[in-house]
Amino acid sequence: MLKSKSSISLQLFKTIFSRWRPNPNSIGTISSSCNKQLEESVPKETVDCVVIGAGVVGLAIARELSLKHSREVLIIESAPTFGTGTSSRNSEVIHAGIYYPPKSLRAVFCVRGRKLLYNYCIEREIPHKQIGKLIVATRSSEIPKLNALMACAIDNGVDGLTLMEGYEAMKLEPELQCIKALFSPVSGIVDIHSLMLSLIGEAESRGTTLSYNTSVIGGHREGNRIHLHVSDSKGLKNWNGSAPLHPELVLIPRLVVNSAGLSAPALARRFGLDTRVIPNAYYARGCYFTLLNTKVPPFQHLIYPIPEDGGLGVHVTLDLNGQVKFGPDVEWIDGQDDISSFLNMFDYSVNGGRANQFYPAIRKYYPNLKDGSLEPGYSGIRPKLSGPKQAPADFVIQGEDIHGVAGLINLFGIESPGLTSSLAIAEHVAHRLSR
Repeated sequence: MLKSKSSISLQLFKTIFSRWRPNPNSIGTISSSCNKQLEESVPKETVDCVVIGAGVVGLAIARELSLKHSREVLIIESAPTFGTGTSSRNSEVIHAGIYYPPKSLRAVFCVRGRKLLYNYCIEREIPHKQIGKLIVATRSSEIPKLNALMACAIDNGVDGLTLMEGYEAMKLEPELQCIKALFSPVSGIVDIHSLMLSLIGEAESRGTTLSYNTSVIGGHREGNRIHLHVSDSKGLKNWNGSAPLHPELVLIPRLVVNSAGLSAPALARRFGLDTRVIPNAYYARGCYFTLLNTKVPPFQHLIYPIPEDGGLGVHVTLDLNGQVKFGPDVEWIDGQDDISSFLNMFDYSVNGGRANQFYPAIRKYYPNLKDGSLEPGYSGIRPKLSGPKQAPADFVIQGEDIHGVAGLINLFGIESPGLTSSLAIAEHVAHRLSR
């Protein structure tokens, strides 16, 4: 429980949710004309700072605000625990900053975030390893793209890069086949679960409160501040998709960070903001397959092909136990209705038949891959702001200058390199909120 009288505790949530159960058939958006009635009928609580979403970025922001800026933070998470969405469904790679347009937020935060993340892991003994990455060209037509990546990375301030001939790369990795490669020694891997546990521990040590199984379902403006509509996640699962939704609690925060990941744009629309400032959301599912029956991994470094539409291609990653993973691929999917999105009710199943597309993609650089050696692993969904055949979109960190609400920051499109960038994003958001 937080010490300040203006803070909200988990016990208050439990008390309210134990005595107040909404009708599951009365769910939807509350119009501004209902605000007065809402204010009179629903419990209200004033809080200092609310971070919506307990993924790695949300946790990093909560830690930064509480530890470095002495804010009293409440993290609201719709799931039963932290990091159940995009944060736990990625490659766990620490990126160097190679792919992103110079001066873009993705480039700046990746380079800065990588340095912060390595230092953080070293100081706190969080499992990680700087194993390096080879980006490989397997056809002569790909060499210009490889050269362009090298130039882009240099512009972004990535250190230690080496452009290798194929024989040099294959000397490092005997199972590899390529004609040229770009070697990045500063790329690595991290145990993201341990990282998130550390962020939570440091945030909680400074008074941050986490409320799981709790959903922010929308909000409304009162003057120049946002009031958040909050409900117990369990009470939302029977929503019929059309009836009006009534919150169980209204929070009146000084600061709000919408770090809801896949559902961040949908949630922002329910805040009553001008929809013209909320970007369109696109969703790309990526599946991973693991390598079976391998006592000795065929590779010691990360192996990446030339990037493809929507992602970085089916690449080789290793976890800290030596398990070899291939992925992700790109499958464009439709979104969810708002409440299903808030509750992360996306389809994360992995169709074993997709392995038929993995084998030829992998054999371009790993020709000795045997039939039947891939096993379905897991999948993740990228919260993208650009669709098929569109240029990759940058991160969007949106404040009052865009949407007009004081103390509100929306984070949109925080896909890769979101993990690598997490501490840098936190640093930036906390600075903006403290001005």
